[in-house]
Amino acid sequence: MKDAGASPLAELTWKAVAAGVVLGVVFGAANAYIGLRVGLTVAASIPAAVLTVALFKLFGAKGTILEANLSQTIGSASTSLATGTIFTIPALFLWGMAPPYLQVVALCFLGGVLGLAAMIPLRRLLIVESHDELPYPEGTACAEVLRATAEGSSDGIWIFRGMAVGAGVKLLVALLFLVPSEMSLSLARVLPNGSLALELAPALLAVGYILGYRQSGVIVSGALISSIVLIPLITFFGASLSSPLYPETTRLVSQMDAGAIWSKYVRYIGAGAVATAGILTVLKNLPSMVGAFAAIAKGVSRDSSGQEIARSETDRDLPDLSWSAASPSWC
Repeated sequence: MKDAGASPLAELTWKAVAAGVVLGVVFGAANAYIGLRVGLTVAASIPAAVLTVALFKLFGAKGTILEANLSQTIGSASTSLATGTIFTIPALFLWGMAPPYLQVVALCFLGGVLGLAAMIPLRRLLIVESHDELPYPEGTACAEVLRATAEGSSDGIWIFRGMAVGAGVKLLVALLFLVPSEMSLSLARVLPNGSLALELAPALLAVGYILGYRQSGVIVSGALISSIVLIPLITFFGASLSSPLYPETTRLVSQMDAGAIWSKYVRYIGAGAVATAGILTVLKNLPSMVGAFAAIAKGVSRDSSGQEIARSETDRDLPDLSWSAASPSWC
């Protein structure tokens, strides 16, 4: 705890915001690309925290741990925007209702504003008071990384080593062609249109490493179900049809290969499964959400006797109206 007369640590500074914006652009683009390919995104909090401190050192700008936290927060927020965009907007393209670019920008901006508006009143209830039930392991890990990196730990070098390994594999696959990028095995003799395929991609390997065996196994199982169950079943039962099966309007199922069947049928099944899982998750957590908003409506800043609870400067969700020029400012 700082002394009352001690000067506050710098937090909202130009260099912290600039570093966060740069990292946000990089991680946002990377997550959008990975999410559209894999169907999920990975959080950028930990690498953004390490890279923030690295950027400060690279340009000789010594930063405080609060500046590093602000920068990584801005950078990692890009993953939320990317996730909210790539998991919703593509549905419009599937329906043939491609929105214009400016409309996508406006939707992303409004989604970010909505997220902030919801997080401000829910922060204390979901993060502070529910810490035992919701430990937020990634947030805890990010805090430890920030502390260790700010104190001079060299463990963050592994992020740069990982980037070097990924770049090397990508060069071997896509530039030098020394390693095949894809390997496939046809199972058509056993299963109609059945096949197994493997793609060697550093980004996919990294996503699997971050997710762990369980989540990666779920993703692989979904791919296996599509390749050796759904596609062969659609091929087998659709072979006798004499007219196209909606949503395909021109070709018969018997005239379609595995890729066409996946594009016209299986991906819609996958989208429906994702939507159903999301609805069930919301329904499962609905009591907790209702309790959270009820607590907000009653006023979470009052104790059991109804007295106003005094909050420190770092524990307020919004600044007081009495904010003055003497408060910490951009530096």
